[in-house]
Amino acid sequence: MAHPFNMSLVQRGARLRRSPYFDATLRDGCRGYTVYNHMFLPIKYADFESEHNRLLEDVTVWDVSVERQVEITGPDAFALTNMLTPRDLTKCAVGQGKYVIITAPDGGIINDPVLLRLGENHFWLALADSDVLLWAKGVAHGLGLDVEISEPDVSPLQVQGPKSKDVVSALFGDEVLDLKYYWFMETDLDGIPVLITRTGWSGEVGYEIYLRDGSRGVELWDRVLEAGKPHNIAPTGPSDIRRIEAGILNYGIDMTIDNNPFEVGLGWQVNLDQEADFIGREALARIKEVGVDRILAGVKISGDPLDLNMDRWPVRACEHQVGHITSAVYSPRMGTNIGYAMIGAEHAEIGTSLTVQGPGGDVDAVVVPKPFVDPEKDIPKS
Repeated sequence: MAHPFNMSLVQRGARLRRSPYFDATLRDGCRGYTVYNHMFLPIKYADFESEHNRLLEDVTVWDVSVERQVEITGPDAFALTNMLTPRDLTKCAVGQGKYVIITAPDGGIINDPVLLRLGENHFWLALADSDVLLWAKGVAHGLGLDVEISEPDVSPLQVQGPKSKDVVSALFGDEVLDLKYYWFMETDLDGIPVLITRTGWSGEVGYEIYLRDGSRGVELWDRVLEAGKPHNIAPTGPSDIRRIEAGILNYGIDMTIDNNPFEVGLGWQVNLDQEADFIGREALARIKEVGVDRILAGVKISGDPLDLNMDRWPVRACEHQVGHITSAVYSPRMGTNIGYAMIGAEHAEIGTSLTVQGPGGDVDAVVVPKPFVDPEKDIPKS
């Protein structure tokens, strides 16, 4: 049977890597890929709205092996990892995960991984789309720290949606249901070594299964789909509709190294009162004291339903450009277009009227609170 997607349209040579689940994603009808962390990320099997509905109503599985891991071990592993992020890791227990940011000396955001603490001096950083391995190696070398830094054979997939608990308990037993939000357990599935976290990029109840033997990717994928059959499981791409509804940011789009945490609503990550030093501390303290000139605001955008934007659409106020749209999409449940706008702080007050120069011309927009749905994260914590 012919492949449903011609990979020669996006790949030339073997430079770009394929995940342990790649053959299964092609077999199961993936209709498009993007490149993320030098790997292929499946983006869709059906239309985006139906995948969003499946996520809200049933359960979905995503190949997110592109979340490459940076593993840090050795006597100074805690010191280095704590230096990389402004979040105080003395408050992260072994067996616990944290959403963290990696900051540059000027306070810019280098990455926003999920950090897992496997031991007192053993960490994984599950990366967004930017290189951290070489950055961590450079910092460790410059400080003369005794650490080992590598990319392990670890490949996550996500099981997301209200029926995800049924799927993971069928695979791993009821013990997995005791996991608290952002905690994890190490186990195996009939000899397939995995680590399971109570995390996800969806704003729904979800889990990530970190495969620790890349040779068994298709086997694990098929076991997940088989366990999910009674619950109407389907492979999908990560849902931009749902993550925007949830106020989840996409690194490289909604924030880059040119943004600091306070601009994008992540100031709560900056623990300036901790004893240990961290990269960017002085700059971030100064930014917090002085304030920011721009803010990533939530917006509702009028007009016809939008597909996810391919460009940074200009945003105007009083006929002057005051920023740009970073992400925007139509939310079926809200019946309107929603998104984020990086705009001058003086225009970011709730209720401010804006004009967005979209693909069909100018449309009205208004600044609104974010997240758009479930602001207390009651759904993923349930």
